[in-house]
Amino acid sequence: MKIEQIHHVAYRCEDAKETVEWYTKMLNMDFVLAIAEDHVPSTHEPDPYMHLFLDAGNGNVLAFFELPTKPEMGRDENTPIWVQHIAFKVKDRDELLEFKDHLEKNGVEVLGVTDHSIFHSIYFFDPNGHRVELACPNPEEEKLLKRLDEVKWDMLEEWSRTKKAPKHADWLHQKELADVS
Repeated sequence: MKIEQIHHVAYRCEDAKETVEWYTKMLNMDFVLAIAEDHVPSTHEPDPYMHLFLDAGNGNVLAFFELPTKPEMGRDENTPIWVQHIAFKVKDRDELLEFKDHLEKNGVEVLGVTDHSIFHSIYFFDPNGHRVELACPNPEEEKLLKRLDEVKWDMLEEWSRTKKAPKHADWLHQKELADVS
């Protein structure tokens, strides 16, 4: 038995219409489906909701729930804001820079381009406060991933014992973190 792919990833949103409009305008996603009920199908509890589905390309679906009867959205305050995010792959660096320019021209604050060696990324927030990453592969991605694959188990074992960052792949962010003391 093996999972074929992620069917969809779901987040909560504050305003269904605003969310659909933002993702279609900012990331060129297609709005593909809306489901609304007064009862939750899995639990049968009464709770009206709007469930939206957006096509992120290649069978990847991003979904949102608007829940008007629930308390205001929050986030896990014990987890740094940079940790919880969704990342989408774009074709190449030129397209990444086009998205960066498009987002900034539309008033979205963008962090990056960040050099992760195997890929480069930009980061920003959607109107619900969810962190979004766009990443493009490094042309040398395959070779670099092979280097990482060779040390992954050793790194995991060392981390498990020490809870300190193993140095097996410290080359990965060497350029990006060169000026950090």
